[in-house]
Amino acid sequence: MTFHPIRFPLDVALGARGGPERATDIVTLQSGREERNSRWAHSRRRYNAGYGVKSRADMQAVLAFFEERRGIFHSFLWRDALDHSSNGAQPLGVGDGIATAFQLVKRYGADFDPYLRPITKPVAASVSVFVDGLPTSAFTLDPLTGIVTFSAPPALGVVLTASFEFDVPVRFDIDRLDIELTSFDAADAPSIPLIEVRE
Repeated sequence: MTFHPIRFPLDVALGARGGPERATDIVTLQSGREERNSRWAHSRRRYNAGYGVKSRADMQAVLAFFEERRGIFHSFLWRDALDHSSNGAQPLGVGDGIATAFQLVKRYGADFDPYLRPITKPVAASVSVFVDGLPTSAFTLDPLTGIVTFSAPPALGVVLTASFEFDVPVRFDIDRLDIELTSFDAADAPSIPLIEVRE
């Protein structure tokens, strides 16, 4: 089981459906009140690429990609057409004069209870890092973890931010493709489920 740093065919991904899911337990008490418990610290994304298959060529590309990944065995990159950018500078951390490594994150929501999503598969060429709003090149990036490492510890109190594009690490959620040729140049794959992985 390995990660393949290759992106699922973009033409098919653009027509896919999907988004984040969470795991929440709800217990209703005798009083009618609820107790809710979130079992996951982070959401997990699911997609169905079958909706993006529009032609025989699309299906052939998916078939080749599926076979090379050995079905569910190897994970790979997925471009979420709706959510693949930081949309401006995102918080990276605050310097303490000691730490040099910081995880890329994307912030969702306002100040009430924002969710910070770890970004583990950034597009390396798109990453820009800022120290107190000023761009810097004194860092390295691990594109397989999203860890930004500064060449020297940022000074105490400086605000670190970053802007970037990113992909989602996923795998196929089935070990069998059910393909139907609907005409000479068309193919239909009713379901090609993909699920985000944390590796």
